[in-house]
Amino acid sequence: MSGNITRPDRTAATKEAILSAAEQLFAEHGVFAISNRQVSEAAGQGNNAAVGYHFGTKTDLVRAIVRKHTEPIEEHRMRLLADHPGSTELRDLVSCLVRPVTEHYADLGSASWYARFGAQVMTDPTLRIIMREESLSSPSLQSIVEGFDRCLSDLPPEVRQQRGEMARYLMVHGCAEFERTLADGRTGPRANWYDYGTGLIDAIVGIWQAPVTGQHIR
Repeated sequence: MSGNITRPDRTAATKEAILSAAEQLFAEHGVFAISNRQVSEAAGQGNNAAVGYHFGTKTDLVRAIVRKHTEPIEEHRMRLLADHPGSTELRDLVSCLVRPVTEHYADLGSASWYARFGAQVMTDPTLRIIMREESLSSPSLQSIVEGFDRCLSDLPPEVRQQRGEMARYLMVHGCAEFERTLADGRTGPRANWYDYGTGLIDAIVGIWQAPVTGQHIR
């Protein structure tokens, strides 16, 4: 059977092995603590230049990992948005934001690393731009942002910005911690990713709907 494997097949398999190895190592140790040589070795590549050959720079490798996951998330989010066309209900929009992410993690299984990878990337001021660029290029996410603009038009801009940052933090770092809990076989705050997503939706809706006090009162 091995003689029937074509060069494109071997190349695809090599690239997938590198992506998987890099995702795990970056999730565990941080992006800049890991060298391309370490990624190549973990991917079973005898050539230490394999990462550079197939992906270019480390930044290119990070972007490739992000794109590997954003595509299925985007497909799921588009389906959810189709179920709530033009909705102005805040909970509908938050659900369309959260569910595709948490259910993608569920699809990855207990050995997933992507939530922790995302948390590592988002703590780096240079690399986080990649995550933001890839997210903002998503048509489904643009639709959700437009929906938030309609739902939250009464909030002062600075309050919206702060609460958006809070929601982002909850999604990124909360999911990373829950993924770590599942990977370690520990009992988490919820039984599974679906239930965790429900709690996350509740919390984010609560953040957006919290009263505005102090200097922001008009």
